[in-house]
Amino acid sequence: MFSEINFAYPYVLYFLLTIPLAIFWYIRRRGNATPDITYSSLSVFDGLKPTLKERAQHLPFILRMIALTLLITALARPQTFSSGEDIYTEGIDIAMLLDISGSMLAEDFKPNRLEAAKNVIDEFVAGRTTDKIGLVIFAAESFTQCPLTVDYSVLRNLLSEIKSGMIDDGTAIGTAIANGVNRLKDSDSKSKVIILITDGVSNSGEIDPVTAAQIAEKFGIRIYTVGVGTKGEAPYPVQTPWGIRYQNVPVEIDEATLSKVADITEGKYFRATNNQKLREIYTEIDALEKTRVEITSYRNATELFYGWVGAGLFFLLLEFGLVRTYLRGLPS
Repeated sequence: MFSEINFAYPYVLYFLLTIPLAIFWYIRRRGNATPDITYSSLSVFDGLKPTLKERAQHLPFILRMIALTLLITALARPQTFSSGEDIYTEGIDIAMLLDISGSMLAEDFKPNRLEAAKNVIDEFVAGRTTDKIGLVIFAAESFTQCPLTVDYSVLRNLLSEIKSGMIDDGTAIGTAIANGVNRLKDSDSKSKVIILITDGVSNSGEIDPVTAAQIAEKFGIRIYTVGVGTKGEAPYPVQTPWGIRYQNVPVEIDEATLSKVADITEGKYFRATNNQKLREIYTEIDALEKTRVEITSYRNATELFYGWVGAGLFFLLLEFGLVRTYLRGLPS
């Protein structure tokens, strides 16, 4: 009964100890009482059954004890509490920019740079909940593979369909950033992010990466740049009349430009030299760009005082009525 009830003044409940003392006093007093009328013998009453009135002779005292218990409990101010949480989430709009130029087929990553990047992006998307994410692919040109969406199943399906050769070969980093900015510039989100992954030097497009970054900065868009490729040379598959042959090609990543792009927008540049490092980079970005969640807890008290007082007064009035009417005793 009391498991869900709290008391504002719990020390008042110590007065309940008077109840067993009153019961003890009542029993002792009844045991020491002398009858109002004495008889030489009670044998003539042996066959008589006690009346209802006689059976109820202790009822007024019981009602008084119940009333006293209820009134003491009421004075302790019983309360129940309802609690809950108001949850507010502020999502992040993210544009993923993926280089699909021919150099992304180099196999210093397993199975190659492009597939390794797709796998990590897929894991990143799967870990988000309320953020809108879009996908832009680029080589010599750039186009939107998937606009901003929270339908992650559609996004992941479109990601899986990406392959090298969908666009003329080249690396238009600036155009890709401008495309990403175009996806994000009209967003109402307070946090807008571009994650760009590439393995080369910008050699195509009508806008250079630094200028595109400056435009992104004007729209409050933060850019994380990721350069993928091992140090030195990487094995690259080449089709020959005798099948696939591998030749080592130099890894050329314009780290200076990628770092500058990130710095302009208050982002960060990362270098991934293998699958594990790439996964760690996306884990770090995921931690940096977590959806902001505000949880406001509340606890409302419901006063039970009046119910307990009402019940106590009811039993007092019932006892008063009985001793003045049906259970009225002989005058002393």
